[in-house]
Amino acid sequence: MAKKKSRYVCQECGYESLKWNGKCSGCGMWNTLVEEAYNDDKNEEVDLSSFQPQGQVSRVDKIQATEVTRFATKIKELDRVLGGGIVPGSLILIGGAPGIGKSTLLLQISDRIASEYGRVLYISAEESEYQVKLRADRLKVTDSELYILAETNYFLIEKEIKDIEPDLVVVDSIQTIYDPDYDSAPGSVSQVRECAAKLMRLAKTENIPVFLVGHITKKGSIAGPKVLEHMVDTVLYFDDEQHHLYRVLRAAKNRFGSTNEIGIFEMKQQGLVEVLNPSQRFVSERPSEVSGSVIVASIEGSRPILVEVQALVSSANFGTPSRMTSGVDHKRVSLILAVLEKKVGLQVQDQDVYINIAGGMKVDEPGIDLGIAIAVISSLRDFSLADDLLVIGELGLSGEVRAVAQIERRIKEAKKLGFNKFLIPNSNYDSLEIGSEINKDILGISQITEVLDLVFGG
Repeated sequence: MAKKKSRYVCQECGYESLKWNGKCSGCGMWNTLVEEAYNDDKNEEVDLSSFQPQGQVSRVDKIQATEVTRFATKIKELDRVLGGGIVPGSLILIGGAPGIGKSTLLLQISDRIASEYGRVLYISAEESEYQVKLRADRLKVTDSELYILAETNYFLIEKEIKDIEPDLVVVDSIQTIYDPDYDSAPGSVSQVRECAAKLMRLAKTENIPVFLVGHITKKGSIAGPKVLEHMVDTVLYFDDEQHHLYRVLRAAKNRFGSTNEIGIFEMKQQGLVEVLNPSQRFVSERPSEVSGSVIVASIEGSRPILVEVQALVSSANFGTPSRMTSGVDHKRVSLILAVLEKKVGLQVQDQDVYINIAGGMKVDEPGIDLGIAIAVISSLRDFSLADDLLVIGELGLSGEVRAVAQIERRIKEAKKLGFNKFLIPNSNYDSLEIGSEINKDILGISQITEVLDLVFGG
């Protein structure tokens, strides 16, 4: 007879301990260990004859590969992030801050799939049917093939899924679903893990795509065990800046597509509206003849996006100058300021420096380094740049301007929006393959010191 034992599992990271501690040894969080009961079956022999194999060993060259037919949601920004649409039988986890638009987007997806492909079951474990209906009326979601179920018991949810046989299932949210076989409360590590595992098996066996909504912690990660993100096929995150005008959807994991793509939406009364030309949106409100403003071209997945880098340099009121950034890596900005001081002779050690990416975008790639450096110089000297100037380039520690990828695509995108002057790395300039009529408007530089003469006139 198996003995029942207890263990303590961290609600944040899934770390297991045999005794309770105030602080988790895995993630360092306080008061996150919760007691769970389990059976110690180590001494019992396993009867392999009772198991039915799900597959057989096959040579890789003998396996027949078939093309997967995806469900297109007709929301281009979402389809781009998913890799072309929803794959049947896939398990997709979507997370984000409260109120950022997760439920809104999923209700819009459900309406599109119900109208194009068939039945959709929307399981609301946090809101009543009446609350979901109010949101549906606001979004003008009225398709008769969309079914709403307000339930938290997993067994009842599975029964309804098998009875209705939907083409898409949405579970909002996984942290509020519970399995009666486990004594722990909904949202605990064991409940989230087991319910997600059963939904994964259901999705694979029934070939039904399933969307899971996941709560996030204070640090911005999905709440519950980390194994939840490993278990699903795709993990989508909304950037946590919910008070910005635009919502940015990113793929942290995608077994059926790229993780470099992003989808940009705007929250309006009728729901999340996709932004098909984000470059135009981000640069349209840029003021004219203002110092500290530079337009740069960033690559997000397969498309270039133009964003405005804003810099403000002012005298420090206290002994230690302030360094604040929004939308860019703080350490990267400190590196750029150090290069400007050492190689250009720019005196910013007694200046407050603030860097911002307008519109709430977050840009990680080094191709905007040169734009940040020029914005800092522009603000310090109170020198406004040409409105049709685009800056591209990575900055090295010795002050060299290094090449970036996909330079032609960045320039062509900027040309569409009316930019006529381009400052790029010299190594990129030598390898350009675009037309000569554009080449004459391009300046190539190899060192950051050349910027003083070319842009600021010495």
